[in-house]
Amino acid sequence: MTTKIIKNIGILLKPRNVSEFAITIPNLTEWLIRRKKTVSFLAKEEERINTIFTKLPKNVSFIEDDQINNLDLIITLGGDGTIIGVTRKCTKKSPPIFGVNMGNLGFITEFSKLDYFDELAKTLKGNFEIAKLPLYRVNVSKRGKELFKGSFINDVVINKNNISRMFTLSVECDSELIFNVSGDGLIISSPIGSTAYSLAAGGPITHPDVNALLLTPICPHSLNHRPLVIPDTKEIEVKFPVKESHLSLTLDGQEAIDIEKGCIVKISKVKNSYAKIVKNNDRTYFQTLKQKLTHGQREGR
Repeated sequence: MTTKIIKNIGILLKPRNVSEFAITIPNLTEWLIRRKKTVSFLAKEEERINTIFTKLPKNVSFIEDDQINNLDLIITLGGDGTIIGVTRKCTKKSPPIFGVNMGNLGFITEFSKLDYFDELAKTLKGNFEIAKLPLYRVNVSKRGKELFKGSFINDVVINKNNISRMFTLSVECDSELIFNVSGDGLIISSPIGSTAYSLAAGGPITHPDVNALLLTPICPHSLNHRPLVIPDTKEIEVKFPVKESHLSLTLDGQEAIDIEKGCIVKISKVKNSYAKIVKNNDRTYFQTLKQKLTHGQREGR
């Protein structure tokens, strides 16, 4: 439980407008200002914010992306995708994130748009607990030269970006070969991301407190290749035959790059860096599973 008083607050929005924004954003902003808080939006959202407000309050400002770490709290209005977009850029010094879901309750977005004000009031007084979400690093290199680096919270997906999708890749763990697999690709997922694409591809549901990475082949061309769970202290290397081309790598479904022939993809957990999410103590992980996936419920009930 933290006791820090919250003063400077940033509100981050999902990229696409939803009808509720016209009411939610002005109401939330005025609610915060009445409590003597300063409110900031991203500078790139200024045009959109000006269309939402009839008249912009005086205590509202616009900041650049690199000023987010100067805030005391971030409120996201959107869904899991919105909060993931923020968390991927977090460091240990980043402020906690209070996620409000504008649709159905998400796995990461803790609070419903219908009843979040009471919990937000407690949070502003410093009465809240946080969940630490680990970040994972991705490096793409070729002949020792780094071509790309990024991070993910949910998963990284390697697949073909053309019609003929099946290809072969090899996966190593701490320089030891795990398997060679032919198929439509590979998902490397965190426990948080285990209920996303990995689950749809046949991967296991993994509790977020488990320190692991999940390797889930996509439509493997063999019955012998099954999802594999390994400790997240290990470094994973994915290699491709030089002849393979038209490959892509996607981070959290939000950022994609093309992979050149002969590239090596390295994946590891980021040390001493994580995203801080304000917890909703009225919900549990297993409640969310039952609500979102009807997991463990009897048929017909």
